[in-house]
Amino acid sequence: MKVIILEDAASVAAYGANIFKKQLQKKPNSVLGLATGSTPVALYKELIALNKANELSFAKATSFNLDEYLGLDGEHPQSYRHFMNEHLFDHVDIDKSNTQVPPGNADDPIAACIDYENDISNAGGIDIQLLGIGRNGHIGFNEPSSSLASRTRVKTLTMDTINDNSRFFKDDEYQPHLSITMGIGTILESKKVVLLATGEAKAEAIAATVEGPLTAACPASALQMHKDAIIIVDEGAASKLKDKAFYKHIEVENQKLEERLGL
Repeated sequence: MKVIILEDAASVAAYGANIFKKQLQKKPNSVLGLATGSTPVALYKELIALNKANELSFAKATSFNLDEYLGLDGEHPQSYRHFMNEHLFDHVDIDKSNTQVPPGNADDPIAACIDYENDISNAGGIDIQLLGIGRNGHIGFNEPSSSLASRTRVKTLTMDTINDNSRFFKDDEYQPHLSITMGIGTILESKKVVLLATGEAKAEAIAATVEGPLTAACPASALQMHKDAIIIVDEGAASKLKDKAFYKHIEVENQKLEERLGL
C-alpha cells in the first residue's frame, strides 16, 4: 500500500487525475472503475480539463461504477448514473454505451448483480479502480461487517451512511436504504486501486485502513492485501496516521527512483 500525503484537497485531485491520465495514455482502451461522492468530483473536473486540452481521451475506454441506489432509475436526479453524466460523462469524449452503472431499477436485482460481475469479467477486468471512503471505512457501499471476499450484491446501508447522504435528498423525497454495490472481492481484483480522502472527518477511517488490523469492521482495510493500492490524502485526512513522516519520506525516495528510471 502506497500512502501519498499532500497539502490540500486540490492537490489530492490533481495527483489522482495524473494517475488516470497516465493510465489512459498507456492503454487508451482501459477499463475504468469509477466512484461517486463529493471527493471524486474534483478529480473529474481535472480529467475534464485534461480531455478538453487533448491530453487524454476516453474514446476507447470502458467504465464500471462501484454502486447505485436500489430503487432509483438512471433519470432520477439522485441516482449515481445521473451523477456520473453530470460530473463526467457529459463533458468528455467517452461513448456512453461503454459506461456501466449498476441498474438500480432492475426487476431482478440479484440477477443484475450476477450480470454485472460477468460484464466486468467479459471486459477483461478493471484496470484502475477509483475509490472514496466513508467515515466508517466503507468502500463502495460495502459497510462494516461486509465479507472481504464479497462480490457485487444488494447491500443494506447503515444509518450513518444514510444520514451522511441525506443532505442530497429533499426532506419529502424518497431516500433508498438499499444499494447494489461491487463487493470487496470484486474491488480487490482490480489491477490498480486509487483511494482519495480529504478532510479531518476521514482521518479515523484512513488510520484504520492504513495502520489498523485487517478487519471487516473497516472494509477499506482489505486494501492492505492489494498489490497496487495507492491511498492519496490531504493533511486533514492524514492527521491520525502514526507514521506520517515515514510515508512522506517513502514518496520522496520513490520520486527520485521514478526520475532516475524516466517513469
